[in-house]
Amino acid sequence: MAALLPRATKRLRLSPTSGFVCRDCRRSFASSIRHGQQQQPAPSQHVFQSDKTTHFGFETVAEELKASRVRTVFSSVAANYDTMNDLMSLGIHRLWKDHFVRSLNPGIRLTSTNTSSPHNAAGQTILDIAGGTGDIALRLLDHATTINRDTATSVIISDINPEMLAEGRKRFATSHYYSTTTSSPNRRVSFLEANAEDLSAIESNSIDLYTVAFGIRNFTHKQVALQEAFRVLKPGGVFACLEFTPRLSNPIMNGIYKRWSFGAIPLIGQVVAADRESYQYLVESIERFPSQAEFAGMIEEAGFIVPGKERGDGGELEGGWEDLSLGIAAIHKGVKPV
Repeated sequence: MAALLPRATKRLRLSPTSGFVCRDCRRSFASSIRHGQQQQPAPSQHVFQSDKTTHFGFETVAEELKASRVRTVFSSVAANYDTMNDLMSLGIHRLWKDHFVRSLNPGIRLTSTNTSSPHNAAGQTILDIAGGTGDIALRLLDHATTINRDTATSVIISDINPEMLAEGRKRFATSHYYSTTTSSPNRRVSFLEANAEDLSAIESNSIDLYTVAFGIRNFTHKQVALQEAFRVLKPGGVFACLEFTPRLSNPIMNGIYKRWSFGAIPLIGQVVAADRESYQYLVESIERFPSQAEFAGMIEEAGFIVPGKERGDGGELEGGWEDLSLGIAAIHKGVKPV
């Protein structure tokens, strides 16, 4: 996969801020650029759209249709989900996920001074949203168990898509986290089919840690989902999100990555999974996701305290997130006030 990068650089199209576009890529991009411009509404159009429509990639659709269309996409890619993320991140999503989990340090480390605490004995309750395949949940439980020696922390894996949850059940089928034994009578992972915008099955103030990795950009009403996250978290609980970003900080690398995203990923989706459309949507959904500053503002609007936030002279957010790999992805966090 990495071998494709040198060829991609030869056809590099720099971002609009650079003012230079190489001749080789003008012809290859002309039709796709016109296609994107025709389908993607202008910002002013988006603002004044009816509140009954939303975006599905670059396409405008009725709100009530988006969830079902997203469900169809992930039903199609469920069996190849890890491969999909390999393609979209050039293979480094696994390192991002490891770093994401380490930064959260899930579980409660038992020490000589807190072994008698009932709270510590119960461990943490973690809700992993859009976590159907279980790769984040497995990392969370491994960290809690091996690093913090916490054998009580549990994870609820929630996803709107039953096929994704089925992949998660396969992953955990032989795991000691899911099986029950005499020494470990309680399963530490459970599965919940639910829409992140309506977590009525989860009690308010009951979750210690809410995680969502590469999922929130597909939600119809992201602000509603953030408000639900705020509701279910305990005071002091943490919201944590790992997500692709719409643009990289470096214009040259942004051009390379966009060329890879729009040129190679849908094509490879066609070859590997015989499904170009689903992979095309996934690439387009990244473009429609808010910038890091905009999303940090949405987290704050939901009621969370954003750690490390800074504001510029104009009042705009300039910090409060962690860029990964020049901004291909970012980690966002929010803390529910005590």
